[in-house]
Amino acid sequence: MTAACFPRLPWGLGLAGLIPFLALSSASWLAPMAWQVIAVPAFLYYSAVILSFLGGVQWGVAMSLESDDSGGFRSRLALSMVPSLIAWPALLLHPVIGAWVLIAGFLLVRLHECGKMSRELLPVWYQSLRNVLTAVVVVCHGLVIWRLAYG
Repeated sequence: MTAACFPRLPWGLGLAGLIPFLALSSASWLAPMAWQVIAVPAFLYYSAVILSFLGGVQWGVAMSLESDDSGGFRSRLALSMVPSLIAWPALLLHPVIGAWVLIAGFLLVRLHECGKMSRELLPVWYQSLRNVLTAVVVVCHGLVIWRLAYG
């Protein structure tokens, strides 16, 4: 894959964004109990922020790549609000349920990004990056859920 197909900066930033997911999900298992009590809510809060950020990405796509009089523009702007409307209430729920809601949010965003309308606008490297990021994020949520429900 050439540098044009695999831009380092977005991949580096995207992978760096996984550090809190990896560190906090690990801490929910490995840290002393007093730290685990902090790690789980911190994980959920970070997750909600990142899910909301993904809505912002869609807002930016609409603003820069869609004609402002098109149906795609209107629907993408409306859909860009959904991740925040999933993320914020997830923080008000029991942590296990909230983590499941956040997983659903990440998967819904990814499903939207894989749709024809998004595939036509988003670069291939973005799709590849989001596949990796979403997979890691879902696994980290699974670890936190497992810790809370069965650990």
